[in-house]
Amino acid sequence: MPEADEGRRERRYLDLLKKSLANELYLENEVRLLYVFTSLHANRPIDDRALRHVGSALPAILDQVRAARAEGRPWWKVGIPRPDGSVQMLNLRNVCEFSHTMVGRRRLDSLESCLDAIRLENIPGDLIETGVWRGGCTVFMRGYLDIWSLEGRTVWAADSFAGLPPPTHPEDAGRDYTPATTPILAVPVDEVRDLFARYGLLDDRVRFLEGWFRDTLPGAPIERLALLRLDGDLYESTRDALEALYDKVVPGGFVVVDDYGDFLPCRRAVDEFRARRGDSVPLEKIDWTGVYWRKPA
Repeated sequence: MPEADEGRRERRYLDLLKKSLANELYLENEVRLLYVFTSLHANRPIDDRALRHVGSALPAILDQVRAARAEGRPWWKVGIPRPDGSVQMLNLRNVCEFSHTMVGRRRLDSLESCLDAIRLENIPGDLIETGVWRGGCTVFMRGYLDIWSLEGRTVWAADSFAGLPPPTHPEDAGRDYTPATTPILAVPVDEVRDLFARYGLLDDRVRFLEGWFRDTLPGAPIERLALLRLDGDLYESTRDALEALYDKVVPGGFVVVDDYGDFLPCRRAVDEFRARRGDSVPLEKIDWTGVYWRKPA
């Protein structure tokens, strides 16, 4: 096989997988919903042409959502002008966001690069995400193992599958993302299993750890980790995952933190843990919020 063609099939599959997980393929449908619900709340008529031809009728909105999706940034808040000149901010997330992952293209690309290094350098161990939401990143991990025929590794999906816990640690005070306030974050385990099945990737090499991290992670039957991806948002969740799993990350393995740049409680948990362990390996920035580092020997 010519060198230029090596891995071409695998890369095309993984690129299509990322496009599907981030809903890049049907982004116009999310824009349609954003347009419809904004129009309804503003008591404006809905233009049928805009629904049919989103790209030409609503190019600015489409470009805005596309750019936000690439970076994994929020895009679902819109301002509705009021008669008195003020603006009502409307959060349409629950009716518009239908991607299988929030992380965006740059963090998916970075995840693939980490998995490339694990494969090419033969770094042993399983892969885990703590805080999986709809399961997109873990689906990508399993797809990567499948397309590159990497046997003997398990993908672990750890989540309460019932939303974020009530904030109990002082560092998390005022950060209430429980189902009562943020229902979109509560995705049942059966829905995540179904997502794996729809991608043809549900098998015995996908393991689910259901419950709060403090209860499920310390006793999880995981021997070694090549990649630990943290996406628990809160200080307590991030700390619990690091305390339970960091020692299982092998030398040269990756620790990826999704919320480091965006969420102060998460950042403090990571910084304090690394300082306590004397880990001075520089953090590598992925995008506006994601970072990673490799565990030293």
